[in-house]
Amino acid sequence: GWQASMKSGSLSYILPCNRLPVQLISQVRVYTSNGQKKGLGSEDTNGSTPEETPNKAGTGQDMSNAGQKQSFIKEPIQVKVKAVLKKREYGPKYTQNNFITGVRAINEFCLKSSDLDQLRKIKRRSPHDDTETFTVYLRSDVEAKSLEVWGSPEALARERKRRKEAEIKYREKLFRNQRLLWEYKEFFGNTKPRSSAAAMFFKGPGKVVMVAICINGLNFFFKLLAWIYTGSASMFSEAIHSLADTCNQALLALGISQSARTPDPSHPYGFTNMRYIASLISGVGIFMMGAGLSWYHGIIGLLQPHPIESLLWAYCILAGSLVSEGATLLVAINEIRRSARAKGLSFYQYVVQSRDPSTNVVLLEDAAAVLSVAVAATCMGLTSLTGNPYYDSVGSLGVGTLLGTVSAFLIYTNTEALLGRSIQPEQLQRLTELLESDPVVRAIHDVKATDMGMSKVRFKAEVDFDGRVVTRSYLEKQDIEQLLQEIQQVKTLEELEAFMLKHGENIIDTLGAEVDRLEKDLK
Repeated sequence: GWQASMKSGSLSYILPCNRLPVQLISQVRVYTSNGQKKGLGSEDTNGSTPEETPNKAGTGQDMSNAGQKQSFIKEPIQVKVKAVLKKREYGPKYTQNNFITGVRAINEFCLKSSDLDQLRKIKRRSPHDDTETFTVYLRSDVEAKSLEVWGSPEALARERKRRKEAEIKYREKLFRNQRLLWEYKEFFGNTKPRSSAAAMFFKGPGKVVMVAICINGLNFFFKLLAWIYTGSASMFSEAIHSLADTCNQALLALGISQSARTPDPSHPYGFTNMRYIASLISGVGIFMMGAGLSWYHGIIGLLQPHPIESLLWAYCILAGSLVSEGATLLVAINEIRRSARAKGLSFYQYVVQSRDPSTNVVLLEDAAAVLSVAVAATCMGLTSLTGNPYYDSVGSLGVGTLLGTVSAFLIYTNTEALLGRSIQPEQLQRLTELLESDPVVRAIHDVKATDMGMSKVRFKAEVDFDGRVVTRSYLEKQDIEQLLQEIQQVKTLEELEAFMLKHGENIIDTLGAEVDRLEKDLK
């Protein structure tokens, strides 16, 4: 830059660089920070006044002839020009480098499979676990082909609209056909093989729920007859308890069948959470129907006591209920033990973490049923011995309290499962160590792992990848000698750009493959 100026006589010299050795041969004026002038250089040391300056200017002009003999020492100016590529402006929307699959090209651009045969086919890394590579097409090629086939964007838009209307009509027709088929099955009987949803009720949690529905339904019927015969408040609570269990387990069966539905466009992740929703509603139902009615009947018994008839039949029905509820409880316990062993968890951990909500509900309901039978039998026995009906009412309140406790536990565990809680710290530590021990990973941050229920975990982490390791992984698969020859053939900026773009894209693909490998290891 030009950083200093000097006046010599009537001429003005502008000197580059602030390090040039300059011999001052005339007066130079500089200004201090307070705005006052100072005279520096070869001026008269007697302190000349500003009015004497013109006279001295002439003297300086005469002396300049002699000064021409002394040439200025000039240093060469070195300027480095940075060669950069011109920045490419892509605009707010750029789709020229997009890849699309053949199915999408046929559906969105109204083409036939034969139209795609004439386009460039590109093999890319597959995003799916079951295939390594798949074929894609350049979006620009597909758009050009669709305009060639349909003639104009307007004609293509009309064809899209026509196909959309045809799809809507097809769905309406399909719905009518499904309804007619259902009516046909109702009239002639269903001769289709058993579906997978129905097969779920013959093994695992579905089997436990169906056994519980059958047993609790019979228990409700016999307990209701015993209450009508004896008028016992405890027996009424037991009947209501069995009714609540039957309804709730029917709701669980509905949740199991709904959870087996295949994902659709409206629910791309499926319906697995329906089990937790059904269990949550079941817990609320136990609290409202079981606990609420039992408390109500117990309080009425305390406020308006009345004598109780013979309790012999009630004892017999309670004994039968104890056996049946105990059998259902054993079925649920065995199923939970088997599932917990397969997951490597203890029985308590499996229940508390609500790994299988349907089986947990049956387990807790039947455990509460066994305890409530014992409470009801004890209170009815005290009433028979003492003749005091208050014991029977207290038994009804005890059964209601037991049901309220079970319902509160079910509501809490299923709500936690639906909200998405973190996995166990030791499991999260295992996943973190697995990532950090991989050479391609420098560091991981903001790690989150959520238990989605039904043996599904959502894992998220911000990963700092080692670019050198990724690049080396790419180079290990290349012919180094051929790569060296390519480098030596690079002579121009255009060739350098093409070389870097080619291998840069391949390195990004290598990074994607490394991410896929890490995901597979985590799973």
